[in-house]
Amino acid sequence: MSKQAPQAILFDLDGTLVDTAPDLANATNVLRSHHGLAPLPFEEIRREVSNGGNALVTLALGLDINSSEHIQAREFLLDAYEQAVAVHSRVFSPLDVWLNEWHRNGQPWGIVTNKPRRYTLPLLETLNLQPGALLCADDLSVKKPAPEPLWEAAKRLKVKPEQCWYVGDHVRDIEAAVAAGMTAIAVGYGYISKEDNYRDWPADIWFEECEALVDALNEFKR
Repeated sequence: MSKQAPQAILFDLDGTLVDTAPDLANATNVLRSHHGLAPLPFEEIRREVSNGGNALVTLALGLDINSSEHIQAREFLLDAYEQAVAVHSRVFSPLDVWLNEWHRNGQPWGIVTNKPRRYTLPLLETLNLQPGALLCADDLSVKKPAPEPLWEAAKRLKVKPEQCWYVGDHVRDIEAAVAAGMTAIAVGYGYISKEDNYRDWPADIWFEECEALVDALNEFKR
């Protein structure tokens, strides 16, 4: 592992920094209940969370993504999620303790997510997270895996891209980090499907457990 200290840490949100799967799973099962279906097991839903609302609708109801029924179901799911966006969601432990200290020491960090602001802001407010830079899906004309949101986050934190770590649990996160010239960190504790092997992603460093990520980050405290 590279021992060059990052000047800033950027995180993906869902499945990397915050465990949002419980609330998204609840919304998914609310959708199924609306259609008279039994709830799906939590772990089955958890694996699909990083693939977004469309994937959750397909998992829940098996609808074709281009159908009008799929569009209506997605709106229902997202409305259900918005009404309970931060009931059970929590920062992954022990990343929560590390982040509090990093923030308290005035060291720069940010979030780059493909989650719209409509859901991100109330989640961060409830969790009392105050990133120095926040880029959401609807902030720029492009989103991950494009590098522009990562570049904009680095600019706002007043650091060069090559001075940043970007941490994510989806291949698009790693592709964005590589394209942005950042150190790409892949984590295996996130929302990864059965068919996906995160060690096949073009990352610079891989961490299976959140504890291992935090141990590495602790090496760089100033």
